[in-house]
Amino acid sequence: MAASDAAPQVISLTSDEPRKQMRSLWRDSLRYLLRDRLTMAALTVLVVMTALCFLGPPAVENVLGVDVNRTNISKRFLPPGSEGHLLGTDYLGRDQLIRLLYGGRVSLMIAYGSSLMIVVIGVTLGLAAGYCGGWVDDLISWVINTLSSIPPLFLLLIAVALWQPSAELLIVILAALGWVGTSRLVRGEVLSLRERDYVMAARALGAPDRRLILLHILPNLISIVIVTGSIIAGNLILIESGLSYLGVGVQPPTPTWGNMLTDSRDFFVTGTHLVVWPGLLIMVTVLCFYLVGDGLRDALDPYSIRKH
Repeated sequence: MAASDAAPQVISLTSDEPRKQMRSLWRDSLRYLLRDRLTMAALTVLVVMTALCFLGPPAVENVLGVDVNRTNISKRFLPPGSEGHLLGTDYLGRDQLIRLLYGGRVSLMIAYGSSLMIVVIGVTLGLAAGYCGGWVDDLISWVINTLSSIPPLFLLLIAVALWQPSAELLIVILAALGWVGTSRLVRGEVLSLRERDYVMAARALGAPDRRLILLHILPNLISIVIVTGSIIAGNLILIESGLSYLGVGVQPPTPTWGNMLTDSRDFFVTGTHLVVWPGLLIMVTVLCFYLVGDGLRDALDPYSIRKH
């Protein structure tokens, strides 16, 4: 070889330049989400509403001098803004604002708590069924198909009839009956993921099942789980309201938006504000959960990110 020949070019594999040029899916998703004004507005409303319901009642009680269960028959059906009651009073003279805040605390606790439990149960059983296969898949699929064949409302009515549900018990009941759809969704996704090339390559290199599940399969389920959980939370508020309408939800005097709306149906003329505020809060909260779920679905979709 001639001495004048140029030495072979050495490429440094430790350079950080490729890493700077590559952006992770999560970073792209976050940037997409921050540009989505509708989703960010819905998320802001949910955060503010949650903070007010969980942190606001003590401050409101101290400032306005009201109590959630204090009755005063002489002040029944006061309109909003009367005698220090910003949103009026109900049919027993109780302050409507403080009851809405406490009711929102219970309703949102049911939505967040049950949706979290549903996601945990659904992901765990769906992951086990899809990855293990065999008799494990057969058993879990049989349970899923059995529960799916029974009307959910029928099971809910039986469960709440056997136990007078407190908010905590209703969270458990809703989670125990609501994981089926999530589990079926996760199972189908795992059946697809376990046959991907990178999973089969890791298995061929001797990676144990625990590593395959935790590092290769579960991370690819996170986006589906986040979207599903937000939509489930909105559905749970509607379910709680429906159970209250049937008289089998959380019982008074514990307020929820559902039983407050149900109690106000007999006073539509004399206390219109009793109908408006619980119904409006349920509608806005459920709509925000759906908007956040729809926005997260778009933000976590690689094809949607590429288009923008």
